[in-house]
Amino acid sequence: MANFYEEVIKNDPRFNSTECINDINLLEPVTRGLVQQIIAAAAAQGLALMVFETFRSQARQQQLFDQGVTQLRTVGVHNYGLACDIVKNVGGEPSWDGSFAVLGQLAHSHQLIWGGDWGHPEVPHSFYDWDHVQRCTVAMQSRLFAGTWYPADDYNPYGE
Repeated sequence: MANFYEEVIKNDPRFNSTECINDINLLEPVTRGLVQQIIAAAAAQGLALMVFETFRSQARQQQLFDQGVTQLRTVGVHNYGLACDIVKNVGGEPSWDGSFAVLGQLAHSHQLIWGGDWGHPEVPHSFYDWDHVQRCTVAMQSRLFAGTWYPADDYNPYGE
């Protein structure tokens, strides 16, 4: 099945990099557009945000798992161009200080799943990733990782 992951990400020279990559062009086009809309909407509210990390290789995912930063060992939604971490922009530098509730509200209104509630604010979660957004429900991750599913342009994770 041809998709952005197969056609672009797997062919990018950074595919096996252990570096933090914040290249917005490594986000699948619909996801990229939604992330750009979120950043613009936050700016309109007086909140400066920036993309901290987009694509993440399996090797970097393993490093972050070893550091206790993520619960997924070698594969995550970042690997597929469907997730990114968005942080506060304080003088051009990333900041994780304070609440990320506004990001959560903006993610929901732009049809992205926020790591602060994983698409289900009414359910307690064992892991929170306050700066994370993704265009894939947790329920669809196993199919994404198995290569049997990749979202169509009109996919809405809240429509499942």
